[in-house]
Amino acid sequence: MQPTLLKSPHRSESDCPASALVIGAGFGGLAAAIRLSVRGYRVTVIDRLDQPGGRARVFEENGFKFDAGPTVITAPFLLEELWEMAGQDMKDSVDLRPVDPFYRIRFDDGSSFDYTGDRDRMRAEISRFSEEDADGYDRFVQKSRRIFEVGFEQLGDVPFDTLGDMARIIPAMVRLESHRSVYSLVSKFIGTEKIRQVLSFHPLLVGGNPFRVTSIYSLILYLERKWGVHYAMGGTGAIVRGLVKLAKGLGVSFRLGTEVQSIIVDHGRAKGVMLSDGEKIGSDIVVSNADVAWTYRHLIAPEHRKRWSNRRIDNLDFSMSLFVWYFGTRRKYEDVVHHTILLGPRYRGLLEDIFENKVVADDFSLYLHRPTATDPGMAPAGCDAFYVLSPVPHLDSGTNWLQFAEEYRRRISSYLSQSILPGLESEIVASRVLTPQGFRDDYLSYKGAAFSVEPRLTQSAYFRPHNRSEDVENLYFVGGGTHPGAGLPGVLSTARVLDRVVPEPAELVG
Repeated sequence: MQPTLLKSPHRSESDCPASALVIGAGFGGLAAAIRLSVRGYRVTVIDRLDQPGGRARVFEENGFKFDAGPTVITAPFLLEELWEMAGQDMKDSVDLRPVDPFYRIRFDDGSSFDYTGDRDRMRAEISRFSEEDADGYDRFVQKSRRIFEVGFEQLGDVPFDTLGDMARIIPAMVRLESHRSVYSLVSKFIGTEKIRQVLSFHPLLVGGNPFRVTSIYSLILYLERKWGVHYAMGGTGAIVRGLVKLAKGLGVSFRLGTEVQSIIVDHGRAKGVMLSDGEKIGSDIVVSNADVAWTYRHLIAPEHRKRWSNRRIDNLDFSMSLFVWYFGTRRKYEDVVHHTILLGPRYRGLLEDIFENKVVADDFSLYLHRPTATDPGMAPAGCDAFYVLSPVPHLDSGTNWLQFAEEYRRRISSYLSQSILPGLESEIVASRVLTPQGFRDDYLSYKGAAFSVEPRLTQSAYFRPHNRSEDVENLYFVGGGTHPGAGLPGVLSTARVLDRVVPEPAELVG
């Protein structure tokens, strides 16, 4: 594959005394490139894929457009501020539309719950299952707000380089009951099992098990309520295209279809990268948006890693993976909303199989994305585009996905056909899948984990791989595997942290 080069000549090298290399053109890498460029760095982004976006790349087949990665857009201000930093308005590049309901949650018995950010509508929905839990919901929202004010507003873009940084937040964590799991905290306010599931599924959006992820992640409920859930017309890929255009206008260069083989380290400092064809590119700093575990284990020689040895990496708990099926239908399913969550017959048991037992269960829960509910242009006229994902164990399950993928796809297709997409199996005109093996091969995700390091309490903040490398000076990390974590708001916030830990360009060349 020949490297694709996107380059803007708007800024000369003499204007930028210090250089930065960003490995990976996902959301974290693009946000980091923009922020560093605004600060005066001469930035080059390198990605092994032939299009930017990382997991947010776009597939096209038979006239259908499929967003490969994130589809739930929350906290849009984190995107808007990137344009504002460059003196522009995101609305001129990206058209965000609110989604209502946020999600339709369908239980295995066929009953459903429309999840929104409106208090009265939520109380009415909850009251259909339990009038007492409507008051409990109000109390839980207030708890979520307090957690949000600390966990997101105060700490979301603060680096945790030292134990002292961690010690300072322990009193707040104790007050907020961070030792509890998300499900445990929800259960303190809610008595009905179905409503407990409705209010506790959010950690799955960032790769965590609601039964063991710290209750800090309950802040997602308030985050969604505060800013809503949005969709970008043209798909998430439209945001990527807008960010690339913005970055190019700032002088950022892109080298796509180009693989980094290793990070060059000299006397403990990152000095650039070596590409798979042997070319060496020097830089003053390196930012990795590649999977953090993969970066340490495969891009940095062992002699340069005292803290992040192979053994320590292998002892981390990694998130679940995903089986994703992208498909288009020759007909439209008008009664299916934009986001649907289909919960299976088991909740706790299925999550135990995924996260602890590492087995692919016979049952599943699904997230179904129908972008054509909002944006008919994602499919040919009269057709629908879909994306359905099933949480599954990462590659430690030992599943041979090359052999098993089609059988698993058929199971999902049959279930959807019998539930909310009648006749589906005879309506499909476009189809492709992404398996845990694909996460490993396409995105170099360690163990094929879809969200990198699992966001458990003992793997959060200081205990998560740091944004500023503990082993190599002038090496920094963005993306789901570092602080504050996965999910679009988390990944964009990792780039915000760089503003606090990366020195000014003049400090490196002065």
